Amino acid sequence: MATWHLPTEFANWIGSLSKLLDERNAFRLLPVVAGIVFGQGRRTVSSWFRAAGISDDYEDYYYFISTLGRKTKSLATRLLYLIMERIRLGDRVLLVLDDSPTKRYGPQVEGAGVHHNPTPGPAQQEFVYGHSWVVIGLALRHREWGTICLPLLAKLYIRAKDIAKLVPGRVLPFKTKLELGAMLVGWAASCLAATGRTLWLAVDGAYAKSRFLKDVIGRGVVVVSRLRKDAALCTLPKPSKPGARGRPPKYGKQRISLAKRAGQKRGWTTAEFSLYGRKQTKTFKYFQASYRPVGGTIAVLLV
Repeated sequence: MATWHLPTEFANWIGSLSKLLDERNAFRLLPVVAGIVFGQGRRTVSSWFRAAGISDDYEDYYYFISTLGRKTKSLATRLLYLIMERIRLGDRVLLVLDDSPTKRYGPQVEGAGVHHNPTPGPAQQEFVYGHSWVVIGLALRHREWGTICLPLLAKLYIRAKDIAKLVPGRVLPFKTKLELGAMLVGWAASCLAATGRTLWLAVDGAYAKSRFLKDVIGRGVVVVSRLRKDAALCTLPKPSKPGARGRPPKYGKQRISLAKRAGQKRGWTTAEFSLYGRKQTKTFKYFQASYRPVGGTIAVLLV
């Protein structure tokens, strides 16, 4: 029989989370989390149960896992509040949003499909079969491990063609990754609204789209992302003359070429940064521009 032991503080956190569950099944959360921590091999529920020594009433634990999925938002909210109580996050909270596939095997895996593989490896596998999760996490700086990310909440992305393959009677509206990401950011913004902290969000270029940015920025979130090299940037708008009629302009009239700005020798600054656990010297240029996908002004950093 498997034996395991969790740190006292970690076990207390799980106990705090279990208070959100039904009293008849709340005690099952601790063994399940222990199985997740100590499980080996393929990341499946069966591997969790083996690591936790759950064998006699495994059927009840399978039922518990299915009910646990309906409590993810409330559990993630409690987890975020526990982190804010334990860790000094400061006035600025940095969250990270990205989508990540998980490999699965077999044609009968519900919700699975073919997705682009972000880590092709030596075989250069362009696609991978499995689930695709849009995940939001909290970026923290560990004194020994450097920058780490703690996942908080995730949404399963299912392609429109794969929704039709679900169990008959399963009604699930199709949502794009941008819509799922906006939902996750909205949840995080509502959790932090009463704390007075400023929410910063780091995303890759795939989420630098108008329908996502305007929704997120409208919630008071500061977004950091990557621009396309051919981004349609404009100069800052000129101030309106006193007494002028109409709404003041949001965008300048002159286009900005990132390639030309990068080719100019003036305006560059050199500084030292910690990147991937190593100190590196980078040369960068900073300026402001107006950008229609965000509906206003952005800060541009060329590296």
